[in-house]
Amino acid sequence: MKRFARLLVAFSLCLTCFVGVSQQAMAASLNTSMMLAAAPAAGEVITNTADAKLSTEFGKKIDLNNTNVRSFRKYAGLYPAIAKKVVDNAPYKTVEDVLNIPGLSEKQKETLTANLENFTLTTTDDTFNEGGDRYNNGYY
Repeated sequence: MKRFARLLVAFSLCLTCFVGVSQQAMAASLNTSMMLAAAPAAGEVITNTADAKLSTEFGKKIDLNNTNVRSFRKYAGLYPAIAKKVVDNAPYKTVEDVLNIPGLSEKQKETLTANLENFTLTTTDDTFNEGGDRYNNGYY
């Protein structure tokens, strides 16, 4: 009887190892086929909404409806106080609407007026606005 029990345990262990190895092989095969299916065709360029927007004027100027506060750093006098006010009061219909933000001092309005050519507008995009990314987009 002991001999039969040992044989049964050994068989169970072998069977368990075989099943585990075959499942790993199937998972690896499945992962490989999924990666191949998701791979772009030769010469095909894949873009997302962020890439598409960055290839427009948005990538060259400050988009008042989508850019984060850190982008205002490249122009003197806009960061951080004015940048926060601009982000807090978005969206805008025209670039000049930024001059109508409540609570702006005359000096801040002059700074914004001097930089109007550095601003642009596009429609609000969740890619750039969700989750507080306009305030803290992970750059430290």
